[in-house]
Amino acid sequence: CFPEGIDIYFENVGGKMLDAVLINMKIGGQIAVCGMISQYNLDEPKGIHNLTRLILKQVRMEGFLVSDYNHLYPKFLEMIIPHIKWAKIVYIEDTAEGLESALAARVGLFSGRNLGKQVAAVASE
Repeated sequence: CFPEGIDIYFENVGGKMLDAVLINMKIGGQIAVCGMISQYNLDEPKGIHNLTRLILKQVRMEGFLVSDYNHLYPKFLEMIIPHIKWAKIVYIEDTAEGLESALAARVGLFSGRNLGKQVAAVASE
């Protein structure tokens, strides 16, 4: 799928996904790491098996916290809201109706059941 390699990858899955990405990185590629959701609920997190690819392909991999950029949020909203209003950017919400559906919706996040942002609507207001 990546005949020329992956230039930039946003990592928030970890595990087998990260291993597959490392094999397919382009020389000089970059990986921004913000999370590893596949590892959070494991008793023993899985190790990454293809870290030598960072060396062989001269890949830069760096972690960051979203909170480091909270000060930029107002500027982001100013820029993004017009694009959403003009439908230049469209987002999808997968809504689970009622508190009784919230747990199943959360579990579905870890199996890929949902499409887009998962929301649990527990009240109309």
